[in-house]
Amino acid sequence: MTTLSERISQSAFDGSRLRVVLLLDLYDGAQNQFLEVYEHLQKQVSSVPGHISDELCQSIENPSQWLITSEWESAPRFLAWINSEEHVASVQPLHGCVRDTRSLRFSVLREIGKGPGPGSHSPTGPPSAAASSPAAADRARGGLQVAPRRGDGVVRHALTFTVKPGSEPVVAELLAGYTSPQAQVDESTRLRRTSLFMHGNRVVRAVEVEGDLLAALRHVAQQPEVRALEEAINPYLEQDRDLSDPGSARMFFTRAALPAVHHVAAGGREPADVRRHALFYPAKDGCGMALARLLAGQDEAAVDDPTSPIEGSTVFQRDDIVVRLLDLRGPLDARPALALGVEGGHKAAVLARLLDSAKDGVPTTDQEISRFLARSEMRLITDRRAPAQD
Repeated sequence: MTTLSERISQSAFDGSRLRVVLLLDLYDGAQNQFLEVYEHLQKQVSSVPGHISDELCQSIENPSQWLITSEWESAPRFLAWINSEEHVASVQPLHGCVRDTRSLRFSVLREIGKGPGPGSHSPTGPPSAAASSPAAADRARGGLQVAPRRGDGVVRHALTFTVKPGSEPVVAELLAGYTSPQAQVDESTRLRRTSLFMHGNRVVRAVEVEGDLLAALRHVAQQPEVRALEEAINPYLEQDRDLSDPGSARMFFTRAALPAVHHVAAGGREPADVRRHALFYPAKDGCGMALARLLAGQDEAAVDDPTSPIEGSTVFQRDDIVVRLLDLRGPLDARPALALGVEGGHKAAVLARLLDSAKDGVPTTDQEISRFLARSEMRLITDRRAPAQD
């Protein structure tokens, strides 16, 4: 049986507090503008459910470098905010004064001597209510990550967008036929795998990166073959974009981001008969996170079961879009309930209550679950791995 220390695992659902670190490099002369934008943004964030505190720091070595740290009750609370249209609009003014950013997110595992002190408020204004209230202080004392998780040095991320109905065959052909970009980004970053799927007119592109995800995404975007592909599919997109306009491109890819909220894998060498599948779960309004949590719990148990064909699973979620990537031994429909994420108990009924498309009854029999599974399966367009390193 695979133990917690042996399996590969990442999760937004362990109940621990979240520390978010944002590194910023300002344009020359933009400091005052940045401070004004930050003060306004901080007032907005302080009222967001789940926010505990934040700090703004300036480098003592390079005054153009700044650091914003924030603490949240849990990762789901933060992700609900960061993926919202309100957040997209609120950070727009930052783009005029910030040259470069890098965001890092950490579950809180241990802490020593935590207590109230200076720096728990904005240097441009008074302490926020979220940071200074007794309720926030009580929340800040709990919610530690139970145990360290084992990683595999891989960052998983996805993008999703829709194309105009009727254009799906053309888009699929374009996505299947492009030339792969160079896998090696730099000495420490490598693009390991790209998997492309479609469900109706929705496209999902999942990537696996060894090293720095942002560096890899920038590298891929600059490759001529990828730029040619992006330009070729532009006329078919439902959301207009202009890749020659940095603001338009940034807005498109911000809204297209589909972050990984849970990943689990058995670890060790992947068996030769493993195949990758993707399932699309359109959640009811406001139920996306609950649906992702349900599927994550199913896959945690499945990876620990030696009879399970599931070798690994990644759940991606943004708002009410949930995509589950499965690395599976054997046919997808060999154990339909397990593949769908509803094996055991009343999970099928729970899933049906969370799904927006569950209008034809609760799938309870194997035959009904098999049909439901077939409707959820995404069409594989291409699954490309980088050549093995020597």
